[in-house]
Amino acid sequence: MQRLKKIVSYILAVSILLTPAVLMAQEEMYWMEAVSPPFFIHEGELKGQGYEDLITDILKENMPQYDHVSMPANISRHYQQWKQGEPACSLAMHKTRERKEFVLFSIPSVFTLPHVLIIKKEQFAAFGGKKAVSLKDVLTSNNFIIGRAAKRSYGGAFDEILNTFGNQDNLFSYEGSELSLNLFKMLLAGRVQAMPGLPEEAMYLAEKMGIRDQIMTLSVEENLVDHESMLTYVACSKNEWGTRAITVINKVLQEQRPTERYRAAYERWLDESSVAEYRRMYKTIFLQVDEKDAP
Repeated sequence: MQRLKKIVSYILAVSILLTPAVLMAQEEMYWMEAVSPPFFIHEGELKGQGYEDLITDILKENMPQYDHVSMPANISRHYQQWKQGEPACSLAMHKTRERKEFVLFSIPSVFTLPHVLIIKKEQFAAFGGKKAVSLKDVLTSNNFIIGRAAKRSYGGAFDEILNTFGNQDNLFSYEGSELSLNLFKMLLAGRVQAMPGLPEEAMYLAEKMGIRDQIMTLSVEENLVDHESMLTYVACSKNEWGTRAITVINKVLQEQRPTERYRAAYERWLDESSVAEYRRMYKTIFLQVDEKDAP
């Protein structure tokens, strides 16, 4: 009887070792998610309905070979994970020279309308009373303080002007949790007179706070010269793991970007008047850019 128990125990141990889960252990892939609705929404009735939530879900579903783990993280945590070479990615990042030193980028993953300046309607006349402004002129006038999220990129042209003409008198950089929400509160309190953001970001925050009629957006002339500011990319650690991950991600993006479900993730946050133009640009710009064409 004792010998039989040993045999049974041995068979059980071997069977456990030979299970598919052990034989085919999955690599972990950490998805870093900023706490910044409507990109990612981590709480409330709309939890999981941010457009980056929805697109990340599509990627996860189509990469079953990985064990996907969500990780709320501010931009400083993003940088830390990448520089340490962790198996970590982020869905929608602008390319910058700094980031290319420690990050590998996919083909374009998200296509948005260009960044704008978010202001209070009562400030419209002070900004010139026009729907489009020159960001350079706004900064060099030294009449306004623009609140920006530290280390967040708003696209090449936008960033270059902020970095070139911004100083301690006209630019305030904020680093912390819930960047957009806290900058928005500073805007309402008059501590800053404008903040960069995406149109849907502005309307989400204003609607959530019940002040949509008090907020408006201004187009930035320098941001309309090319389409680079509308494109973001999956970014992963710049190492052997990241190289393999980006190869897989690119394949999924090529398959999924043309689908209605993928496009609808962002459309869900647009006003109806913007949808037709977005679809046109999505087809003629986003779906035409591949790895060799991307800036």
